[in-house]
Amino acid sequence: MIENEPYEQALDYMERIVNVFSNRVPAPKPVRFRRSFVYRHVEKTIHQALVQKLARMVSSLHAARLLLEAGFVQEQASLQRILDEITEDISFLAFSVILGESTPLHEKYLEFFFQEEFDPDGESTSSTDRGMVPRKKIRAYLDRCVSGTKGSSQNLDTARTLSKAYSGYVHAASPQIMDMYGGVTCGFFMRGMHETTRQAEHRADFWNYMFRGIMSCCLTAKAFGDDELFVSIREFEVSFLRATSTDYQSNDWLPIADVDNG
Repeated sequence: MIENEPYEQALDYMERIVNVFSNRVPAPKPVRFRRSFVYRHVEKTIHQALVQKLARMVSSLHAARLLLEAGFVQEQASLQRILDEITEDISFLAFSVILGESTPLHEKYLEFFFQEEFDPDGESTSSTDRGMVPRKKIRAYLDRCVSGTKGSSQNLDTARTLSKAYSGYVHAASPQIMDMYGGVTCGFFMRGMHETTRQAEHRADFWNYMFRGIMSCCLTAKAFGDDELFVSIREFEVSFLRATSTDYQSNDWLPIADVDNG
């Protein structure tokens, strides 16, 4: 099962990091919304966007872990599809600060990110049209940051393949739904998949999202210009790797391999 202590420590650590960053940006302010108010970052800076994305990332990691332990691996995988985009967005924003290049793509992203869903002065319940920077452009930018100006088609293909696979859980595609089928009575598991190979596989896969969460905190520290904190997070990352993995593979894969080979 999941090594509870290292995962709990990592989630607690990431929460503390988010709070550190949150205290370094202008705080949200109450803004009038119809007959009441909502909290908003009125300055709409890139660092405020990073803090918000990190907060949602940590929350989603907590939620995915709870679903996993309850055996609801289809729902866990759906959240991991969300986490894929959140971590991509954090890298996309952080690299623009680290490299000192705010491109029109980044400006458009921030405009859409902070856009209100509803007219704060209107009574209509219909939402406004929300713009969106195409995911392929975000991935292409990240690929150039990692692979150079020419990029790497292999990196992009891997990102697309991962996205497509997990989208099947979000949109309830047949191949992914059929992962719920089986057992002695040959039926659908609708109350979780406790103590099944599927749960074991998704448990091992969850490690990747924990590790990427820590890496997102690293990049954000760089974007905030805090080299001391960056080094501290990297040291925590090393201890997390030592406690939970071998050669960047979750230790939870090992029992699965033993079963499959036995």
